[in-house]
Amino acid sequence: MLDFTIGLSEGVAWPWPIAVYLFLAGISGGAVAVAICINLFRGVHANTPIMKAATLVGFVTIVLGMVCLVLDLTNPLFFWKILVYYNLTSVMSIGVIALLFYIPLVFVLMCVALREEIVSFSFLKWLDPIIGFFGKFRVALDWIVLLLAIAICAYTGFLISALIRFPLINTAVLPALFVASGFSAGCAATKVLSTWLFNADRHGPELHILHLAEWPIMAVEAMCLLMIFVALATGNSAAKEAVAGFTTGVWADVFWIGAVGIGFIVPLFLNFFGSKSFREGACAFYVSGLAAIGGMMCLRLFIIYAGQINAI
Repeated sequence: MLDFTIGLSEGVAWPWPIAVYLFLAGISGGAVAVAICINLFRGVHANTPIMKAATLVGFVTIVLGMVCLVLDLTNPLFFWKILVYYNLTSVMSIGVIALLFYIPLVFVLMCVALREEIVSFSFLKWLDPIIGFFGKFRVALDWIVLLLAIAICAYTGFLISALIRFPLINTAVLPALFVASGFSAGCAATKVLSTWLFNADRHGPELHILHLAEWPIMAVEAMCLLMIFVALATGNSAAKEAVAGFTTGVWADVFWIGAVGIGFIVPLFLNFFGSKSFREGACAFYVSGLAAIGGMMCLRLFIIYAGQINAI
């Protein structure tokens, strides 16, 4: 058994690996869902740089997230039991079922999207007919993975909102916040990787659509945070005490400096202030994307730690 509660964790029940898992699962679902939505909006099912980057991000992050989740189990070597025994009244069991379908299907979608790159390696050419077979079901694959990706984003919120002893966490708004923040960070990760690895045009029409989608998503994320704060400030005595999570302690600093400062203000500043050449430059583009991703990680850490520390 690995003990993650020493030092950073302040003795909480759900330590930092859970926050990292929530972060990675949110990026995975958000990136894949946004890329598929852009294709559906354009009326195509094409293997664009955005789709290639999103599926690669989606698969890699969900696998890394599952590693964090398994390592946090009391007995990591017996993780297979949660794949065999189910309780359909448990949010975690429902989430495991969704993950069992999502992980292999997003892997298949990634292979279909990266077919050209995969078969360019001579020792992988034998995969071409297999990938081609799955490519015949591309429309159904896109729709199924889209629904599962949204479910994964929401599931991470439902998973921890079920903890009734923690007013900051136990709110119906949390799943919506996690979907919005997952979409926001997924957009950022997709645009950064599609440009850096797949040579997407930073000023092209696809990235323009992705860029425009970021702002309403961030607005929804900000509204969800505001609703959580107002609900706590106007709630019962326990809820009002939980407001301290936003105002005092190290996790309040993580929220205001990391989630708000880095995650919201930095991207807004880089995209709307300064000269046109600066705003359209590569530096502002990459820093803005990385800031949005870092802000989401800070938000997850804040929710996990401030939520548990300010318990009833």
